[in-house]
Amino acid sequence: MTEEIKKWWEDNANQFQEERKIPIEINYGAGGLKEDDLKLIKEIRGKKVLEIGCGGAQCGIAFAKQGAIVTGIDISEKQIEFARQLAKDNNVEIELYQGDIINLEKINSESQDIIFSSWALLYISDLQRCFKEAYRVLKKGGLFVLSLDHPFWRTLDKKNMKLNRCYFETGIYQEPYLNGTFMAYNHTISEITNALADAGFIIEKMIEPDPRKSLDEDFWLEKYEDYKKEAMKKIPRTIIFKAKKY
Repeated sequence: MTEEIKKWWEDNANQFQEERKIPIEINYGAGGLKEDDLKLIKEIRGKKVLEIGCGGAQCGIAFAKQGAIVTGIDISEKQIEFARQLAKDNNVEIELYQGDIINLEKINSESQDIIFSSWALLYISDLQRCFKEAYRVLKKGGLFVLSLDHPFWRTLDKKNMKLNRCYFETGIYQEPYLNGTFMAYNHTISEITNALADAGFIIEKMIEPDPRKSLDEDFWLEKYEDYKKEAMKKIPRTIIFKAKKY
């Protein structure tokens, strides 16, 4: 399924970036607030930061602007091309690789202080394999901070506000979006949590931001239909984990 997901992004990355115009900031996704609000990563300057599933590297560029030494990896060549130009436009240097984030072979073991991922792990079927790689490349005491779309979100029909899918039905899901069929994976909260624990991480925080507090000022909601805003008044849109390698 990785090739199909990669193809969708190669076909749609430019349109996605043009439509979204994602700001340069450390952002946890729709309804997920920003690092400036949550303060999960206290020290950034001088730290080696690896962003997995970096997309256009808007978050990575924000890290670099705060003095971090940043590497970004994404499955899409088009996304990496966009990220390189965006980094140049913002006068920062970031090392960027095209690759699958379940195999971080280009990253040395115990070389990173922080691994960051914002809404990228929904494209991964084998979370445990991905998290074990993250654990390998982190230094002792390093942080893994990640956000995903909340597992409850796709159980709700956004038009009639009723359950339309069993929460326990995990695996691939597909829906039409832009030019083609968008594909990603459903995971349960316990699946994410256990994959982190099995990889060796200690989970320090799990956050389910209340989207009602930021509905009128959340950048990510500008292109959402009103009925989705109504859904966000009832269930979380994003889930965030802060884990540590001891």
